[in-house]
Amino acid sequence: MATKASRSAARLMMAPAVVLLLGWMLIPLILTLTFSFKKFLPLRGDQIESGWDWFTFFPSLDWVGFENYGRFIGSSSFWPAVQTTLVIVLGVLFITVVLGILLALLLDQPMWGQGVVRILVIAPFFVMPTVSALVWKNMFMDPVNGLFAHLWRFFGAEPIAWLSEASLPSIIMIVSWQWLPFATLILLTAIQSLDGEQLEAAEMDGAPPLKRFWFIILPHLSRAVTIVILIQTIFLLSVFAEIFVTTGGAFGTRTLTYLIFQRVLESQNVGLGSAGGVYAIILANIVAIFLMRIVGKNLDT
Repeated sequence: MATKASRSAARLMMAPAVVLLLGWMLIPLILTLTFSFKKFLPLRGDQIESGWDWFTFFPSLDWVGFENYGRFIGSSSFWPAVQTTLVIVLGVLFITVVLGILLALLLDQPMWGQGVVRILVIAPFFVMPTVSALVWKNMFMDPVNGLFAHLWRFFGAEPIAWLSEASLPSIIMIVSWQWLPFATLILLTAIQSLDGEQLEAAEMDGAPPLKRFWFIILPHLSRAVTIVILIQTIFLLSVFAEIFVTTGGAFGTRTLTYLIFQRVLESQNVGLGSAGGVYAIILANIVAIFLMRIVGKNLDT
């Protein structure tokens, strides 16, 4: 049993790491909040170096209050970007959870080369988002030389310019392909922890496969599905690379994250972009609280 001295020593040794992590998170957050109330246009001559208040350690740029927040939320691009973000999140979650369960059930069955198949299924998760998006853009979705174009021509149909005619479904497809291995791995682990005697007893009692899945396997997977939804939602709210290298935010694929990027880097309006960053944090927390209340109850059972 740990003594009081050992606990104090442990806290002392952990203190530098905790301070470093807090600084790593809090300093960017504090600066983002500060810039969101300031007028900061670098291309128009605003410079931090010449306007830094070393007494308060905050940039002494022009104070504009909530003007940046009002301009950002009043923009005609704000609510479409929020809607696009939520559509992508919900679409990817639906595809990865449904296909993840089916793939996990398939991979749980004895087959020849099972280990190799599992590695191939999980491999896309380790591909960088920019690389996977470029592969889909050039190898599959190119309207002239893409694999889908050749497949369409083989069946006598006119190829589709996926990234312009079906841009949002294309982004959902690309992101789903990257996150499907993660969901499959978590759900496969949950299936393998299921007591086989329950399935054997149900099979001996004459229960068909569909009922065994619905009443035994699916309830057992509820906690794993909850974990998949919570973790994926956190990352999907900030999807950026796939959009940047494929559509560039055009054709209705501009998410809230991409809108902030445009305001900060393309428009060089750091204050307006910082206000958008605060809105993104608020949106992420709202979604997280909603998920914890709706599906997070499964973690307590």
